[in-house]
Amino acid sequence: MDQSTSVTELNGVPMTNTPHLLAEDRPEFERILDEALRDGSIVESLRAPGPHLNSEQLRTKTLLAADTVAAAAASEYEHYTGLRANLRQSDDSSVSAGGLSTRLHSEDGAGFFPVLTVLTPILAWAAAAVLLLIGYSLRATDPELALGKAVVTAGWISIAVGIAALSVGIIGLLLTALRDGSAMPYGQDRQLSDDVAEARLAWHTALRDRAILPYLHGNLDSEPALSPQPATRPTPPDLLSPGYSTASYSSPGFTSPGVEGLTDQEGRQPRAAEFSSPGYSPPGFTNPDEG
Repeated sequence: MDQSTSVTELNGVPMTNTPHLLAEDRPEFERILDEALRDGSIVESLRAPGPHLNSEQLRTKTLLAADTVAAAAASEYEHYTGLRANLRQSDDSSVSAGGLSTRLHSEDGAGFFPVLTVLTPILAWAAAAVLLLIGYSLRATDPELALGKAVVTAGWISIAVGIAALSVGIIGLLLTALRDGSAMPYGQDRQLSDDVAEARLAWHTALRDRAILPYLHGNLDSEPALSPQPATRPTPPDLLSPGYSTASYSSPGFTSPGVEGLTDQEGRQPRAAEFSSPGYSPPGFTNPDEG
């Protein structure tokens, strides 16, 4: 037998073993499992009298065997994951091309014409203000002076040029916005996206009808799955159990000082206290008559 196509059994039926479910698809498997547990046939079987697994035990056992259960919908899953990979590759290529195109457009757009459309109105209106100020000043001095009339006319022409340049810039911005808005965003292949959505729905249907529901029905009367047991901690000894003895403690040995509370110079051997009473002698008095 070819190593790439090993065989496994699901409810006694041999079938091709597919690669494990991807981590991103396991939440979908769990969601479809919850829907299958709410199916009418499963609910009726769970309510039937007799020894059988409950809903939570069935759910745990199916999740632990997710790769084996999902093998019944192998062809739909392979088709779905293949289309999804193609869509992601197409999106990545389109985003890369779009980034390059945007960069080239930005480099080309920063040319003479855009700068001219921005600077022309500003320069034209600044020149118009200066020309009109000078022209009307000259006309105020001498109304018949031809130079004054020419300067005023030049000022009004500058205003018109600025308005025309501003209008051209606004029209260019509108055309650019309309062009960008009508273009399809990068990375969106409508047909391929529809194919991926259809393949995903087909996998969900096959996973529910051909994989999960038969597995649930086939394992109602089976043994429950053994969940991993947590590591046990050592229990403390029972103080009330027979044969248990508490630890013995003894107080440190102390020796009291000697009878009189004194020791020798080294502080080890008690010795008797020695006292000597002070000597007193009565004062000598003489009779004053004898004196």
